[in-house]
Amino acid sequence: MESASPISKYQPLHFQQDDDCASPKPSAPHIKKSLVNTLMEAAALRSPSFKEDTYFISHLKHSEKKALSDFKHSLASSSASAAAASMWGIPLLSDAGDDRADVVLLKFLRARDFKVGDALHMLEKCLGWRKEFGADDVVEEDLGFKELEGVVAYMNGFDRQGHPVCYNAYGVFKDREMYERIFGDDEKLQRFLRWRVQVLERGIKLLHFKPGGVNSIIQVTDLKDMPKRELRAASNHILSLFQDNYPEMVARKIFINVPWYFSVLYSMFSPFLTQRTKSKFVISKEGNVAETLYKFIRPEYVPVQYGGLSRPSDLHNGPPKPASEFTVKGGEKVNIQIEGIEGGATITWDIVVGGWELEYSVEFVPNAESSYTIAVEKPRRIAAGEEAVHNSFKSPEAGKLVLSVDNTASRKRKVAAYRYLVRKSSTI
Repeated sequence: MESASPISKYQPLHFQQDDDCASPKPSAPHIKKSLVNTLMEAAALRSPSFKEDTYFISHLKHSEKKALSDFKHSLASSSASAAAASMWGIPLLSDAGDDRADVVLLKFLRARDFKVGDALHMLEKCLGWRKEFGADDVVEEDLGFKELEGVVAYMNGFDRQGHPVCYNAYGVFKDREMYERIFGDDEKLQRFLRWRVQVLERGIKLLHFKPGGVNSIIQVTDLKDMPKRELRAASNHILSLFQDNYPEMVARKIFINVPWYFSVLYSMFSPFLTQRTKSKFVISKEGNVAETLYKFIRPEYVPVQYGGLSRPSDLHNGPPKPASEFTVKGGEKVNIQIEGIEGGATITWDIVVGGWELEYSVEFVPNAESSYTIAVEKPRRIAAGEEAVHNSFKSPEAGKLVLSVDNTASRKRKVAAYRYLVRKSSTI
């Protein structure tokens, strides 16, 4: 029998995998400071981590409870249309004391630092905009942007706390023809803005609007290849629309593939952002995308193009099969064993390493001493940017499958994830 390759780290796994195992906390690698690194450090010093509100009335300060009571009274005394208004299907004033309404009203109060007059003005303007824009009906419209769905802005899965995640990527607009087709004139721009609001409204439909529930989304914005100058008008419109009409709807804003010019964008938008908004920012430079996203989102919900295991078709079939996470240190080789495989069984697996740039191979090792190891996937180097591997193998006899990732040629630690399914052979 041929022996398996030597390993420097061994992770034996049996047929029952632990889907809830967590990756060890990564240690920060030593890197030379750049403008982006300096900006990230400055942002961290400037903006303490955001703590999401629970929306329990009992958790409010006395002054905040009074502000909420005054807000309701002011709303009831305002115009008849405002007093009878609803938002996202929730009546804002109800004799039954609907706690969903409290969640909505508290969002407007927090956006205006519990200043009742300012919050009421913001709410009234928002109600007027929603009526004029037709925001309640936009979800059902066909706006003709099929080519942008799942590419430019889309909802995909949930984070570790259950928040829906919205991805934004505007790099496709570096193509001039694409840019002109979408943003060529003001009418096209307005239609795009309507589509972008549609994406957000679909995400909001996934929220609970209940104290202690999931009441906001996560936004991931990919800055790779984004034509900043051309998209400045659209970006300003989107920022204005969302800040004015969707207060406290985003729990965290994650910027990935951050280029050197992010400081220019940040300085441009910073004066329009509150300190509370800035505290929600997470900034990740190019090359650290998977490691950043895994901190907040499980790999089975991270899109394959960002180092995860989620493909567009996956979420149509219900919740995805959980993945197990692991870390490959620099200079290390990791072997993952899938044991207890019976003869005739079919093993299907997915595996991904953030940033790849390492060697990957798969072997089947039979239990019988007289049998030989089978090279299921011969050793090959997988480049950065390649998506997750998805493959299957039918075992000729009882044995184990060994997935190997060899990072011995690199000093950089990488995050990784895998999952598998074993189907026993059917007998007649």
